[in-house]
Amino acid sequence: MTAFWRAWSIWAVSVTATATMLVYTALHPLTAQEAALQGSGVNGAVAIVFIGAFATVGAFLAWKRPRNPIGWLLSGTGLTFTAAGVGALLAHFPSTQTLADWLGFLYLLGLGLCVFVLLLFPTGHLPSRRWRPVAWAAGAGLAGWVVGCAFAPTIITFSPAMPNPAGVTGPAGSIVKLMALVGAGLIAATAVAAVASLAFRYRRAGTAERAQLKWLVYAAAVIVVAELASAPIPSTNLQNAISSGAIALVPPAIGVAVLRYRLYDIDRIISRTLAYAIVTGLLIGIYAGLVLLATQVLQIHSAVAVAVATLIAAALFNPVRRRVQHRVDRRFNRARYDAETTVAAFAARLKDAVDLDTVRTDLAAVVQKALEPAHVTVWTGELRPGRSR
Repeated sequence: MTAFWRAWSIWAVSVTATATMLVYTALHPLTAQEAALQGSGVNGAVAIVFIGAFATVGAFLAWKRPRNPIGWLLSGTGLTFTAAGVGALLAHFPSTQTLADWLGFLYLLGLGLCVFVLLLFPTGHLPSRRWRPVAWAAGAGLAGWVVGCAFAPTIITFSPAMPNPAGVTGPAGSIVKLMALVGAGLIAATAVAAVASLAFRYRRAGTAERAQLKWLVYAAAVIVVAELASAPIPSTNLQNAISSGAIALVPPAIGVAVLRYRLYDIDRIISRTLAYAIVTGLLIGIYAGLVLLATQVLQIHSAVAVAVATLIAAALFNPVRRRVQHRVDRRFNRARYDAETTVAAFAARLKDAVDLDTVRTDLAAVVQKALEPAHVTVWTGELRPGRSR
């Protein structure tokens, strides 16, 4: 019960502050200068979803798995991003402008907490004792960044530099500023090491833990694709919105993995994503090629060419999807591919089978191989004299 109140109290603070920002922004539209600095409305809306994902999943995991620190780390990440967002809200008021700029360093604090999430995922423990120096370095980096940014002579996250109301001067000021820079470097270095720890953990993991890690890898792959897709977009605000929206998928993936809810569906999700991405790319290429061929080479009217190309692409969708899905399943969803192959082979043998005991034994072997249940029981009714089948 204590974990419940703690977890959802942190969630309530994050959600209340985020809702306050949303309401204020809706009632007070940004000026052109503020929009240029803080981003578009779409960017702000996605940022709210981003914060909500970390806060909600973190609270749920902290409640259901209070001994696993990952839930608390996600809750803390959502809270730090909320505090940094409050800084953006305070920027609307001249009297709190300095405080708003000062709170900006909390964004990197949230990213630093994510380093610990990677180090501890999914069990809540380090992969081995050899990774303890990395955890200590990450903690030192976070402490150095927070102390340095809080007491540096100027606000590090603001350019051009402006005085820090809580800053210290003289040699002490130079020391705390150096602490912040060294802390940021440690956070970056330990983030790379944390990613490497996932590969180390995967090699030593069992089947269930590998499935848990696949959920996180899948979310990371979506982020990479989103970054590549948004790179050609000229609007920086829209790029940030796409990136934040993709990163918001990470907490749900972590939640599914830690709770092991529908854990083994990840292979199916990966295979479906890859199949539809390949099919989409192929059909777009076919469509574009047909339109160019018809309009530039054959000199057919553009409207007719587009209609014909659309019909051909639609007709090819299912055949191409089936072939691509089969190939993808064979590589990335082997369990499903093997199960289908096993069942198909059994169906072929069943056509020529006449002995009931042989069919029963063969059926039990097929079910065991395809589904891997704990127990297999095959019940068959027997004919009695005087009764028809």
